[in-house]
Amino acid sequence: MKEINVTGQKRENLGKKASKELRKQGLIPCNIYGEKKNENGLPEALAFTIPFSELRKIIYTPHIYVININLDGTHHTAILKEIQFHPVTDAPLHVDFYEVNDQRPITIGIPVKLVGLAQGVRDGGRMNLSIRKINVTAPYQQIPEHLDVDVTKLRIGKSIKVGELSYEGLEIATGKDVIVCSIKMTRNASVAAANASEEEEE
Repeated sequence: MKEINVTGQKRENLGKKASKELRKQGLIPCNIYGEKKNENGLPEALAFTIPFSELRKIIYTPHIYVININLDGTHHTAILKEIQFHPVTDAPLHVDFYEVNDQRPITIGIPVKLVGLAQGVRDGGRMNLSIRKINVTAPYQQIPEHLDVDVTKLRIGKSIKVGELSYEGLEIATGKDVIVCSIKMTRNASVAAANASEEEEE
């Protein structure tokens, strides 16, 4: 995984009013969750802010990053957990991070990358990508930037399911029966198949 550095500041004033004021200043309220638990056994959040200009680097990108967060001189290694967007403007309202370390595996969605020209596409079919990410579990250092799926032999009407895939060092967390991609019949492919059938009969 690629790494990226961002700088933030811890915050003491919590609540909706304080968060609204921060956003007016170009700062986005954030939480980072690690191994520390509260009295109820739930992960305890460390509240901080990051300038929107810093967050742009990790929000508006297809890449998945290990994020090195500098909070007032204290360093945290984390991954992006969740982003809350404004329902109308799509501006980020709040961001949650999940702290990672060398010993504890993480589960994260990795982008799917289709590799090769499918036989079904050569025959006139249309490729349909059903899911854009597959969840995997592994130490963060072993997480790849994307998961290659070889579609070269995929024919019209056929699909590739998650259960058919395997990657060294990664445990796949997405259900085995989930379809990754498939080749759909198109009108052109249907006509070509009909013509081929007529020629064979003749």
